[in-house]
Amino acid sequence: MLSMASQPVSAAFKLYCLSVMTLVAATYTVALRYTRTISSGDLYFSTTAVCTTEVIKLILSLGMLARETGSPSRLKNSLVEHVLQSPKELLKLSVPSVVYAVQNNMAFLALSNLDAAVYQVTYQLKIPCTALCMVFMLNRSLSRMQWFSVLMLCAGVTLVQWKPAEATKVQIEQNPFLGFVAIAIAVICSGFAGVYFEKVLKSSDTSLWVRNIQMYISGIAVTLFGVCVTDGANVMEKGFFFGYTPWVCFVVFLASVGGLYTSVVVKYTDNIMKGFSAAAAIVISTVASVLLFGLQITVTFASGAMMVCVSIYLYGLPKQEAAKLPQYNADDTEVKQKLITV
Repeated sequence: MLSMASQPVSAAFKLYCLSVMTLVAATYTVALRYTRTISSGDLYFSTTAVCTTEVIKLILSLGMLARETGSPSRLKNSLVEHVLQSPKELLKLSVPSVVYAVQNNMAFLALSNLDAAVYQVTYQLKIPCTALCMVFMLNRSLSRMQWFSVLMLCAGVTLVQWKPAEATKVQIEQNPFLGFVAIAIAVICSGFAGVYFEKVLKSSDTSLWVRNIQMYISGIAVTLFGVCVTDGANVMEKGFFFGYTPWVCFVVFLASVGGLYTSVVVKYTDNIMKGFSAAAAIVISTVASVLLFGLQITVTFASGAMMVCVSIYLYGLPKQEAAKLPQYNADDTEVKQKLITV
């Protein structure tokens, strides 16, 4: 995929990537919700699912690096140089590994207590969280339109959470407040880890797949530790893959490939297209929740979800729109101070 970076990308390819990412995001959320609430059989350990996902991501990244290097010898040299001989880099990438591990486990906790559609809308709080991390960690700034869209998004999420929609077909006991707290932690982790990883990527010319491998190696160690601390005794008694069904394996698969498609979408598409993707995922999750979980759509939920979708679109508007404003003298410092650029 990286070899395509210097080649022109067709609109059809962009549409394909966005369609896949949208379906993966929506299906992952709905499928995870299904496995945690109404799926028959023994409930699996979420910590082992997170750990298994990290292992699969490592394998996929190794495959992509092998494709990028072109030969087994170059692959070996790259791994020796950047993994075995770079303990400091592994330590540096262990930071997002820990944060992502917390985020992924919070997703399981949130979807055990909130409907998939409510989760999908509320999880968009990662946008303002990421924006704030970019401001403080990468010294970037936001346009007035972006700040306005952030406020609108927060207002929309507030409406959705004001009186959380109930799913009539879910029989387990749920705690909406706990679910919201879990999402809050997840979005903070998502924003910080994403910006931190971007900063690490831009600090050197090291391959994206090398960085992923460094992060996933640390991630496996971190998530294994989480398995031992949280479910160690139960795993020893019942087995690592206790409760795994085809649906659980499907969830793990979606979580593994979702990150790869996200990186492709970030590389080859713009913010408007990503905004439409996020909005489409919300719509798909809502429809699926009504059909599968008996979600009862309320006025506050519908209004909040609509506000979130509009805010995502406004946030992604290209900064070039500022060029349509009346032109001013470049020496007019007062005017320049009024214009906020990213």
